[in-house]
Amino acid sequence: MAAELQPSDISRANPAVGLQQTLNKQKKALRQNGIPDYKQRVAALKVLKKLLLKHQDEWIKAVSADFGNRSAHETVLAEIFVVASEIDDAIRHLRSWMKPRVERAAWQYAPAVTKILYQPKGVIGVIGAWNYPIQLNLGPAVGAIAAGNHVMIKPSELAPKTAELMADLISHAYPTSYFTVCTGDVDVSAAFSSLPFDHICFTGSSRVGKIIMRNAAEHLTPVTLELGGKSPAIVAEDAVPKLAAARIARGKFLNAGQTCVAPDYVLVHESMRDQLVADIRDKVDQAYGDVANSDDYTHIVCEPHYQRHKDLVADAEAKGGKIVPATTKTIEPDDAKQMFPPTLVLNPTDDMRLMQEEIFGPILPIKTYRTIDEAIDYINDNDKPLALYYFGESKKGQNHVLENTLSGGVTINDTLYHLPQPNLPFGGVGTSGMGHYHGHFGFLEFSKQKPVFIQSRATLLDLLSPPYGRIMNLTLRILVGWKRDVAKVKVANAPKIVKEKRSGQ
Repeated sequence: MAAELQPSDISRANPAVGLQQTLNKQKKALRQNGIPDYKQRVAALKVLKKLLLKHQDEWIKAVSADFGNRSAHETVLAEIFVVASEIDDAIRHLRSWMKPRVERAAWQYAPAVTKILYQPKGVIGVIGAWNYPIQLNLGPAVGAIAAGNHVMIKPSELAPKTAELMADLISHAYPTSYFTVCTGDVDVSAAFSSLPFDHICFTGSSRVGKIIMRNAAEHLTPVTLELGGKSPAIVAEDAVPKLAAARIARGKFLNAGQTCVAPDYVLVHESMRDQLVADIRDKVDQAYGDVANSDDYTHIVCEPHYQRHKDLVADAEAKGGKIVPATTKTIEPDDAKQMFPPTLVLNPTDDMRLMQEEIFGPILPIKTYRTIDEAIDYINDNDKPLALYYFGESKKGQNHVLENTLSGGVTINDTLYHLPQPNLPFGGVGTSGMGHYHGHFGFLEFSKQKPVFIQSRATLLDLLSPPYGRIMNLTLRILVGWKRDVAKVKVANAPKIVKEKRSGQ
C-alpha cells in the first residue's frame, strides 16, 4: 500500500512520548487524506490476508516459540483461518455495510427523510492477548479497517516472538500513519492504554480490563472489553455422554485450555458423572496419546502461569478435591518444558481457588447436580460468563437454559464454535466484557452510526412555533390527546408579556 517503513522500537524511548507521536501522526493522516474509501479498505484487507497466508510458516514458528510448543494445526485452524475468514467476509459484504441506510421519518415529521451514515471513529487502539496472539490482535483490526479507521496494535509482551513478527510484517506493508504495531513491555502497555484513542478494543483478564477502562475514562474513550470468566458446560440427563465428553475435551484442551471461551468447569447430572469422566479420558488418549511428548499438545506460555496451575491443583487437593488425570496414562507436569497435563478435579467446592478464578489452563473441575434448575441457580449465583455450553437433546431443555441464564454467547451440543461465526456478535456481558465484534458487528462497533434528518422545503412543522395558539393546541390533541385549552390556563405570577400574547390569540 505504501513505501516500506521500518518499525520503530517504542520501548527504547519514553513510551508515552513515542506512542503519542505515533497517534498524532495517524490522526493527522486521517484528517489530511480523508476517510479511506471502499477500494482503499478492500486493498488494505487483501494485504492483511496476504501477510497471513504467505507467511504461515513464520507465524507457526513464532507462536510455537512463544509457547514452548504449540501445534501447527492449532495455529492455522484457530488463528490464521479465523482471521482470513473474517477478512473474506468483510470484503464480501463491505460495500453493503458502508451504504447509508435511508429510512422514512416518523409520520409526524413527513415528508422529511432520515438516514444513518457509517463513519470511522478515527484511530482504534487494539490491545491483544497472548493466548491467541494472531487472532486477538488482527481480528479486531479487520473490523476497524473495514470501518475506515486507522489502527494501532499493542500485542502482549508474553508472546514476544509473534509480536516482533507482526510488527515487522505490518511495517513493511502499511505506512505507520495508517496501521502499525507497537511492541514493548508492561510500561508500553500502560502508556498505550492511556492514549486518547477514538476507541479501544482490549482482550484479556477482568483485572486488567478494569485498568484499561479507568485509563480510557480520562479521555472518555469508548471501549470494547473481551474479558473471559468462568464459562460453564452443562451436561443434561438426555445428553449423549460420549459426544459431550469428546466435545468438552476438544474445547477444553485446545491450546491447553488457554482459551477465553474454553469450558471452565462442568455441571453434570449426578447419574452421569463417572461415565463422562471415563469418556473424557478415552478422548484425551485418542487425541494426544503420550501427552508429554505430543506435538499436538500445547505447553503453558510462561513459568508464572505454569506455577499457578500447580498451585490450583494443590489447593484443590488440600481442600478435599479428587485429582484425576484426564488420560489413562500417568503423566506428571514437566517443569523444564512447562507442560501441564490435562487434569480433572472431582468433588470441587466453592472455597477452592479453581472455582473462584478463571482457570485458563488444562484443569477441568467436574461438579454434579440433581435438577437442571439447581445447575442454573449455581450459574446465576456467580458472575455472568463469557460463554455457556449445554449438552442435551431436548429442545425444551435447551430453551429452558437459554431463557434462564445470561452469558456472552452460547453453543449447544458443542463448545467454542459460536465464536468464529461472522454473522454472530462476539462479546461478553457484565464482568465478562462489553461491546461486540466479528463480521458486521465489528464494522458497527468501530463506526459512528451518525443519524441525519433531512427536512423538506415545505413542512407543517413550521406552523409549530411561537406564538402558540389553536393550531398548536389541535396538533398536541392529535399527537398526545391533550384536551386542555391553553388559552384559559391561568399561570400564577406569569410575566405580563406572556399574558398579553395569550390575550391577543
